[in-house]
Amino acid sequence: MEKLSHINEQGKAEMVDVGNKPDQIRQATAEGFIKLSETTIKLIRENKIKKGDVLTVAEIAGIQAAKQCPALIPLCHTLMLNKVKVDTKITDKGVVISSLVRCQGKTGVEMEALTAVSIALLTVYDMCKAVDKTMIMSEIKLLEKTKTDLA
Repeated sequence: MEKLSHINEQGKAEMVDVGNKPDQIRQATAEGFIKLSETTIKLIRENKIKKGDVLTVAEIAGIQAAKQCPALIPLCHTLMLNKVKVDTKITDKGVVISSLVRCQGKTGVEMEALTAVSIALLTVYDMCKAVDKTMIMSEIKLLEKTKTDLA
């Protein structure tokens, strides 16, 4: 497995040079969950959280976060993302958030997909913290990453 960052001869961390790698279609999907109280779920469903439409704001926050990944994670490469999709699904226990990120590039987009989910979950937390002190974010995971050669 190729490392995306390493320690150089001077013992310093640096980004791996991916310049000689071919461009490929890179895609990753990720998912996470936030457990909420029944009251909070009801407020979200009825769009009665004071800060606004929780699910829509979380989706937008996740999209923004994927685009900011290199500013947040020091050794991430800057990528031109072709697609970022963040979906929220309210359940009887909380909210499931999933992301799909795609680009044409030399390195994968799994960090962008995981960052999108993480920030979307944090956004739900932020918007609901006034009414729910029991929230738990969990199960943040990469579901799949693929790379496909260009035709």
